[in-house]
Amino acid sequence: MNRIRVVSPGLLTTVQDLGRFGWAHFGVSASGAADALALRAGNLLVGNAEGAAALEMTLAGGAFEFEAPAVIALTGSDFGAGLPLWSAVEVRAGETVRCGLTRSGARAYLAVRGGLAAERAMGSASVHVATGVGGRPLQKGDMLPVGEEAVRRPRAGQAAPPAGERAGALRVTPSAQAEWFGDELYCGAYLVTEESDRMGLRLRGAAIPSPAGHMPTEGVPLGAIQAPPDGQPIILFVEH
Repeated sequence: MNRIRVVSPGLLTTVQDLGRFGWAHFGVSASGAADALALRAGNLLVGNAEGAAALEMTLAGGAFEFEAPAVIALTGSDFGAGLPLWSAVEVRAGETVRCGLTRSGARAYLAVRGGLAAERAMGSASVHVATGVGGRPLQKGDMLPVGEEAVRRPRAGQAAPPAGERAGALRVTPSAQAEWFGDELYCGAYLVTEESDRMGLRLRGAAIPSPAGHMPTEGVPLGAIQAPPDGQPIILFVEH
């Protein structure tokens, strides 16, 4: 069995697939890849099922040594790995893939043909960082076994990364409490702050006035916008 040795884990690197669904009534969110499109693309490029487990790197990538030859794909943010992005490439036995700082986004993915043979919790290999369900972020010296989940041949050529803008308008669907708040959210500009994580994207911009008192506790979906007392919105993310 081929294995990957973690030479350097980067800032926050975890094993992720498309998440664990069907457990929300127990308070367990789906988790999974923060950029599901990039994860799916990487897996399809190397010939895996699109939900196979891969590595998710945040802001700073790691360094990974392959014990045996492998076919990998790097997708998501450009992070100066010295290998072409959005394409299947071969690495040699003993070769180390080194990834630097992300340049065009917060997260990047390393998919390997066969997928990562990580232990599953509640049907998913995804690491839920806040609770430890599914494991923990990678550490130096960890050994990651490569699985045998390839379902087709690797794809030739380079895939086109998704087109997108660094700034723009987001479509918002009003919820049951939308009338409690003003129009600042709909007409203001907001920046994602450094305090953001996989649980929520904290924004900075015009404060949203909110009524006094507390709302009853209720379930919330991925992408819901919360207005805390300081008025700075939080978009609930994959570990909400």
